[in-house]
Amino acid sequence: MSILNAPPHLIVLDACVLMSGLLRPTLLALASAGLFTPLWSERIGEEWRRNAARLWSIPPEALQDEWDRMQVQFPQANVKGFEAYEAGLRYSDPKDWHVIAAALAARARSGLPVRPQASVLTWNLKDFNRSELRRQDLQVFDPDRLLAQWWRDHAVLIRAALQHTLDDLARQGRGREGNLTDIVRRERLFRLSRLIQHHATSNHSIESTQPSLIA
Repeated sequence: MSILNAPPHLIVLDACVLMSGLLRPTLLALASAGLFTPLWSERIGEEWRRNAARLWSIPPEALQDEWDRMQVQFPQANVKGFEAYEAGLRYSDPKDWHVIAAALAARARSGLPVRPQASVLTWNLKDFNRSELRRQDLQVFDPDRLLAQWWRDHAVLIRAALQHTLDDLARQGRGREGNLTDIVRRERLFRLSRLIQHHATSNHSIESTQPSLIA
């Protein structure tokens, strides 16, 4: 399923976002459905793989395999030669200039008649100066805020992507305990968790008011 006739939204996935074994595949599933165009760089990928191997004791070979699959799935996602776009940056954290520069480079090279929307997705909002990004016509989101914003128009798609990811993790022996609301909350997706809970409660209320067909 794809989102047709929608302008592309270019989103750089920061390394901290790629760290989550639930969030990363869910976002990539949403990208496959056409909700946005994912972007990253070799530097982002190296940071993710290095930190994941250190924190989660994941074999580097497994992380490299996952990274290679991401390149195959999204061959245009890996932004190269972005360094020149760091030149005008000053107020954001210098260690994250490369993330902003990747978004600027990808947008500049999009070749589209209308300049696409470009954003950075990160948990480290404090490292990105919003005023500086606005001057560059960029936006910065954390995953919770962006998914909650998308929920209004794409709730079914988001739930399906989350459930597909959870089913896949279970098949790998990496299943998550609890219901969807609890699992999402543990991922710090608090807004999304409340929306999922409200959706489930609303559906239950509707079902409970339906007349019984049993005589």
